[in-house]
Amino acid sequence: MIRWNTDQAELREGLERWGDALSADHLELDERSAFSEDKWRLVQKTGILALPFDEAYGGLGQSLLTTMYVLEGLGEYNRDAGLSFSITTSMCSTGIPLQQFGTAEQKERWLPLICSGEAIGAHAITEAEGGSDAMAMATRAVRDGDDFVINGSKVFVSNGPVADVIVVYARTHPDGGPLGTTAFLVDGTTPGLTRGKPIKKMGLRTSPLSELFLDDVRVPKSAVLGRVGGGFMVLDHVMKREILFSFIVNVGEMQHRLDRCVDYARTRKSFGKAIGSYQTIANKIVDTKIQLETSRKWLYDTGEKLEAGENVTVDLAISKLVTSESNLATSLTAVQIFGGHGYMAEFGLEQDVRNAVGGTIYSGTNEIQYNRIASMLGLGK
Repeated sequence: MIRWNTDQAELREGLERWGDALSADHLELDERSAFSEDKWRLVQKTGILALPFDEAYGGLGQSLLTTMYVLEGLGEYNRDAGLSFSITTSMCSTGIPLQQFGTAEQKERWLPLICSGEAIGAHAITEAEGGSDAMAMATRAVRDGDDFVINGSKVFVSNGPVADVIVVYARTHPDGGPLGTTAFLVDGTTPGLTRGKPIKKMGLRTSPLSELFLDDVRVPKSAVLGRVGGGFMVLDHVMKREILFSFIVNVGEMQHRLDRCVDYARTRKSFGKAIGSYQTIANKIVDTKIQLETSRKWLYDTGEKLEAGENVTVDLAISKLVTSESNLATSLTAVQIFGGHGYMAEFGLEQDVRNAVGGTIYSGTNEIQYNRIASMLGLGK
């Protein structure tokens, strides 16, 4: 069991004070599928975006586990789940690969802006035809002197409508393959880069999402993040942190949900007794507690292994599966416990269900995670 020290606790408690402000009007914003620039300015004041980054670039220099601990608090205290998703997207899509693979020039230009929130980050990976098969991407980047010219399109780009800098993954070798893809840091104002209109979606509606179109987008070779042909190395590094950061937020959300269910079950009366005294209700709440603690343990244990340099391929897949399925199951349980009230939008529980569905799809669908685990077990050969 991890023992959090006073400094770590203070970081998380500091975020708790922002909870009400970050949560304000979340039901109305969700209904309008609106990203709030005012709330993003609040996010900038919290300092959360700077957590895992080097102090030399305006970061707080915190460890992976401390960052996760504070992000869990974000999930617990902030009811605007879409805003939380945009936060982790900006940190992971751009800040994380910049810190690991960026040149001094790239870091100096972009990392302070990501840490402060003055720039919002995104990454463009998925394509309409490829889906979860990133190896099948059709977007091309062709060398032209000291530049690369990128052509193609991307779908499901979280933060796409508002991003100031986008990490675009494109094929740089005609045959593709693991060494045929490169990551590029693309300024959002680059000529030829256009964005589709924000796409309405089932959940996480306050985190804007769009298509991205690249029509003869010319970038200098200095825009290459990492090395030419090293795109999947960059992506692998990013996805490990994306799973840990995004899904530890879900753990915080599950903690909040559990607390609500316990309070409601103690005070709501049915047939003269608190509904928590009925075993059917009590068992649902106990299952929620078990799912919460199982998810929490898998994520933190995996984070510890990753920091220790261990192979976490299977651990990440299991963590993602366990947490996303638990988040969805507990959101449905909460609706059942609250009954008719749970079904009403004003209680926010039906929103939790819609938000939770996304977790079974993004960061590699749960079906892909099953395939990954099976492959590591030597199955399907």
